[in-house]
Amino acid sequence: MKEQLSEWVISELQITLTSLNETNRLPQHHRDPFDRLLVAQAKLDGLTILTPDPLVQKYRVDWIW
Repeated sequence: MKEQLSEWVISELQITLTSLNETNRLPQHHRDPFDRLLVAQAKLDGLTILTPDPLVQKYRVDWIW
């Protein structure tokens, strides 16, 4: 697994209190808590989300698909 992470330059995201608190500040477009956490982390860290989910795409965050 470490070889794939290194090969694809993938790093782990830590769930922090800051990212958890950010989920509470998001509009209620999506009810899935994990998807909301992904949006919060993408927003805080300037990341792009890879998803076809139209509810996630309603948030002010970069997405591809």
